[in-house]
Amino acid sequence: MIPLVVLSFCITALLFTATYLPQVIFLALFHSKGSAWVNGTFLVLSESNLIIAIFFEALFVDKTQVDIFDAVLVSEDCADTVEKVRAVNRDEGDPVRSLGPRDKGAEYAPFSFRQVLEFLILLPLNFVPFVGVPIFLLATGYRAGPLLGWRYFKLRGFDKKQRKAFVRDKSRRWQYTWFGTMALILQLVPVLSLFFLLSTAAGSALWAVDLERAGHADEHVGTDDPDAPPPYEDEV
Repeated sequence: MIPLVVLSFCITALLFTATYLPQVIFLALFHSKGSAWVNGTFLVLSESNLIIAIFFEALFVDKTQVDIFDAVLVSEDCADTVEKVRAVNRDEGDPVRSLGPRDKGAEYAPFSFRQVLEFLILLPLNFVPFVGVPIFLLATGYRAGPLLGWRYFKLRGFDKKQRKAFVRDKSRRWQYTWFGTMALILQLVPVLSLFFLLSTAAGSALWAVDLERAGHADEHVGTDDPDAPPPYEDEV
């Protein structure tokens, strides 16, 4: 974590040094003086978050997020769900140490080119005074929320159709959007963004525990064959 935090800080500091004032000057063409500074701050933080996500999250953090997610489920007496794809030593008192080798192709959230493309397309929303930043966060959160539940979908054996039905349920569509939005807001916090990647994994696991205890996933349950997981497609 320490090297990643240092790299995250350096990237954010570099972007603020090199691009903050030029972007504020450009935004001032559309904004009042005060809102240009505010939107410029969110714009640079969003850009640094994108760079960090592309270069570091998928390469260094994803497997750790998988272990955190699974360990939380084990600690909350949902080991049966984890055992569908990886071994769990129930005699081990430490939830992390109880986890066996990760399942083939284990990933917390798949890398989505569509999400990156939509992020770039929606980035100019930050030019809109006052309402631009909230709309940008909600619009990107709409896509990010379901992706943060990908590990749970894998554990439940959902195929593409079942994932879409589960996410688009009226009682959950807003919840996924809000969860994704809050996760993105935390990613905008300089330096601590990588720490919040781990806390977000724990939070999504606790949400999965609630879903398991309420039995909400049973009506959508798919195949439990861990050797043939449905491939990720940019559809939710």
